[in-house]
Amino acid sequence: MQKLDWIVLSVTLLFIVAYGVYKTKGSKNVEDYILGNKETNWWTVGLSVMATQASAITFLSTPGQAYHDGMGFVQFYFGLPIAMVVICLTFIPIYNKLKVFTAYEYLEQRFDLKTRTIASLLFMVQRGLGTGLTIYAPSIILSTLLGWNLTMLNIIIGVLVIIYTYSGGTKAVNVTQKQQMFVIMSGMIITFFLILHLLPNEMTVSNALHIAGANEKMNIVDFSFDPETRYTFWSGIAGGFFLSLAYFGTDQSQVGRYLSGKSDKESQMGLIMNGFLKVPMQFFILLIGVMVFVFFQFNDVPLNFNPVNKETIEKSVYADQYHKLENQLKLLNEEKKEYNLIYIDHLNQNYDNPILRNRLVALSGKERELRDQAKELITKADAKAETNDKDYVFLYFILHYLPKGLIGLLLAVILSAAMSSSASGLTALASTTAIDIYRRNLKTQKSDKHYVDATKYFTLLWGIIAILFACVGTLFENLIQLVNIVGSIFYGTVLGIFLVGFYIKYIKATAIFYSAVASQLLIFYIYYLDVVSFLWLNFIGAMLTIVLSLISQFIINQRNSNRIIEV
Repeated sequence: MQKLDWIVLSVTLLFIVAYGVYKTKGSKNVEDYILGNKETNWWTVGLSVMATQASAITFLSTPGQAYHDGMGFVQFYFGLPIAMVVICLTFIPIYNKLKVFTAYEYLEQRFDLKTRTIASLLFMVQRGLGTGLTIYAPSIILSTLLGWNLTMLNIIIGVLVIIYTYSGGTKAVNVTQKQQMFVIMSGMIITFFLILHLLPNEMTVSNALHIAGANEKMNIVDFSFDPETRYTFWSGIAGGFFLSLAYFGTDQSQVGRYLSGKSDKESQMGLIMNGFLKVPMQFFILLIGVMVFVFFQFNDVPLNFNPVNKETIEKSVYADQYHKLENQLKLLNEEKKEYNLIYIDHLNQNYDNPILRNRLVALSGKERELRDQAKELITKADAKAETNDKDYVFLYFILHYLPKGLIGLLLAVILSAAMSSSASGLTALASTTAIDIYRRNLKTQKSDKHYVDATKYFTLLWGIIAILFACVGTLFENLIQLVNIVGSIFYGTVLGIFLVGFYIKYIKATAIFYSAVASQLLIFYIYYLDVVSFLWLNFIGAMLTIVLSLISQFIINQRNSNRIIEV
């Protein structure tokens, strides 16, 4: 990184933190600190909801996901717009009518304290893990590629978030997320057009899409019914719908965003805005990854994007074998470039040459074989090495091919996204701990200032916990998938509790509590068996909770009836 990159990065991040503290310092009551005094307009609600979901993982992993697997990941979001409509019609009016600070307050009014508590605890477990991951994800990749200290990066990101979140609560999160979304989208749009500029002069956008299509990167929709296929139209509509319904409808990190809206209408418009823009935004981010793939059809590409793996191999007895693979890849890259240029020339003459397309597919197949052989060597050199390099693709491109200044901006994008999602997580964890656990179990009544101070201290505590988790975290197959897997394991059960509460008045507290416990244990077991794509866990968890609670309530009613008859 050059001096200009450091200036751009530092000024951007410090401005966001200082602005958040300046605009929101001095909350005097709980409603102001947790709900932003319910003064948020619809477009701020919408941007805040989007920024909360768009973590650094989104901008690190999603382009790498598209680079390797194409556009199919966008199907994951197909159920989101439908979920937004359901939440607007059902969840928001109920929450606002009951004047709750957190989503879980509703559960005690509908069921009992133990149901409220189990939902709160399930949320805190998964959101605590998720918040630590949103700090850890950018840290480990930036530390690997830039040589920065991982622990120090975790602490820096965590402390920056804690400063303005501790100071201003929900209002601070809302005002800073507007700035963060501006930085994020500006950086991504500039990057997209720069990639197009870096492609060969004779290439058009249409040519680039044809090359991507020839390499099966533009297969957007899969209508197959194979439950083991991770991303299909059906898993996106069903599993994605239930995950979105649970995340936006019951996760306090999102519920807190629209509970701060001025009215039902403002909150609803903010969510509808998110429903309209989220799928196109994810499509665009995936398309950037596809364009990076096209770019590397004309430029040198490493065997593995993770530089740690390269260092591991160089120190091992497999270095010579790895070098041979690198030489083969270099020759293959030259051949790919030659055939792609010929293919472009034919496309410019309105002829999509099928022979050339097949040749490009064959060359991509050879490249995958070389990469697989490289992964085998890396594993032999270090059995614990993470050979999957999807999370490193986009940052490798940024650091090696973007001009001065823009590198700093893109790193600011990644860190801003980490801060925005982490800040929402901390405020949600703090408000849930303060309201659902601490205040609810206090024997004596305290002042508003006491609860504001308590929420601030819980913000600090959860911030430290998130930093500690980030410092001991480990990399997974793909970070964007890990976040969704963690959510899918827990969200289904919590969503089932809320759906029963909203729509099935027949079911009472005892039935729903024990059904939720059983459902969560079964979901752990199903995930352990690995028999279905993780997206289906949301649907299965919700359905298990509903069905088991119906059966449990029927059994309870039958027992009660028998006792009455005996008496």
